[in-house]
Amino acid sequence: MHLRSLKKTRKDVSLHDPIGTDKEGNEISLMDILGTDANEVIDKVEFKIERSKIYKNIHVLDKREKEVIIGRFGLESGEEKTQREIARELGISRSYVSRIEKRALMKLLHEFYRKHPERK
Repeated sequence: MHLRSLKKTRKDVSLHDPIGTDKEGNEISLMDILGTDANEVIDKVEFKIERSKIYKNIHVLDKREKEVIIGRFGLESGEEKTQREIARELGISRSYVSRIEKRALMKLLHEFYRKHPERK
């Protein structure tokens, strides 16, 4: 049984596991080769997870709420927009965008916790 469990995790790789040595004989890890700060990698992964959660629950929003949330958080383009930019695009006031955003985030939050009550 233990061998089966090891077989499942054999393909798992940590960013911090040594993968070789450099010219001076120092161990190098995958993180070293990526050439980025560890927090930057973690932030990107967390962003993708959060974006996935939003997409799974976005059906609870109406059309305008979807437009605001997608624009504010750069869900399609990767570029976040300000409330002022979204207001200009939609032909509404910045304060109205703020209210729509707040209402949409509350709907998403309620939907997420409705599906996952253990995370409260």
